[in-house]
Amino acid sequence: MTSTGEVEGRAGPPLWWARRRDAVGDVVLGGVSAVECAWEGVAFASEAGLPTAVGVLFGFVVGATLVLRRRWPIAVVLVGIAVSPAAMGFLLAVVGMYTLASSEVPRRITATLASMSLAATFVVMYLRTRGDVEADPTLVVVLSGFVAVALTVPPVLFGLYIGARRRLMESLQERADSLERELSLLADRAEERAEWARTEERTRIAREMHDVVAHRVSLMVVHAAALEAVAVKDPARAAKNAALVGDMGRQALTELREMLGVLRAAPKPAPADPVPAVAVAAMAFAGAAGAAGGAGMEDGPSLDELEVLVGQSRAAGMTVEMLVHGEGAAYAAEVEQTAYRVVQEALTNCHKHAPGARVVVRLAHRSGEVAMQVENGPCDGKATEPGLPSGGNGLVGMRERVLGLGGVFVSGPTDAGGFRVSAVLPTA
Repeated sequence: MTSTGEVEGRAGPPLWWARRRDAVGDVVLGGVSAVECAWEGVAFASEAGLPTAVGVLFGFVVGATLVLRRRWPIAVVLVGIAVSPAAMGFLLAVVGMYTLASSEVPRRITATLASMSLAATFVVMYLRTRGDVEADPTLVVVLSGFVAVALTVPPVLFGLYIGARRRLMESLQERADSLERELSLLADRAEERAEWARTEERTRIAREMHDVVAHRVSLMVVHAAALEAVAVKDPARAAKNAALVGDMGRQALTELREMLGVLRAAPKPAPADPVPAVAVAAMAFAGAAGAAGGAGMEDGPSLDELEVLVGQSRAAGMTVEMLVHGEGAAYAAEVEQTAYRVVQEALTNCHKHAPGARVVVRLAHRSGEVAMQVENGPCDGKATEPGLPSGGNGLVGMRERVLGLGGVFVSGPTDAGGFRVSAVLPTA
């Protein structure tokens, strides 16, 4: 293929023709018209007193103009009208009028030229019939009118029909191309939505895994460090810490199994209607993401479990004070889970970065919102650093959760040398 879309070694259509077969057809019609007019030129030369060769050459040139019918239809029709007194160009007049009517020439021009051709044909037939046939003048007029109408009206009507049909087909083709482009755009958008859904679900799963694993494992590491420190000196406390480590591990495994169970749930069957594969994939993935998110919200922790969460941190040796203001109410599952995860992650960060510091957890139930704050003081310098790794995603995950529900999230160091995490969630 060449850069213009044509096959190499094969030339495109010549000059003004759109297709090669159009050029061949016009050349054949022009040749037939030229032969016809050349034959009729013999009689014209005899009547005009001209040499026969001049009449034949004139007729040949006039008939050959039919080759130009697609490029200059008006000129071809005018030539046909001009030579009508010479009684030549039957094929030229008929085909030229058809081409004019089917082209994009304004209809007023087509009507004007058709009227001129009709009048010229009528006058020529009337004059020739009146001189050759001894008949009633009315019959001559009727016969001349019939021939004029027969040579002019049918080509014009057929040309108008073909032109309208061609324009209709072009319009339908344009609409089909437009629909194809729209479908392609919709498929691209569906793929983008599917990719967005996959990204959102990966982010949600990563956030859930971080919240579940980081807190439990952090407590396990703290208890393990305490167990190592008191294993010889205080066997009873060592046994207690070992039991706590086991409990933390079992709780972490339980929550992980619940999450993996949601992720392994069988997808919904595909719809029976023939939907594009990309759209099906997008809808299926979005449905799976919604199912996983919904199940996680229903089975996730709530505000009632904050006391247990704080108790686990106290058992790990952290000094934690919990203050609750206002009367609690039944909030939406996602609100309670988000509030719980914020406090959980804030306590995890206290275990990591502020060992031995005093921590205050505040929970406030207000009209239309619930607020939580976790603030730790400076480290006392006595507790051993647990050496827990930090990926830097804790605060980012908390912020995403809170902002996703339309809340407000603020975090930063305090003047006393500690750190504060605050969040406000709308309950509507």
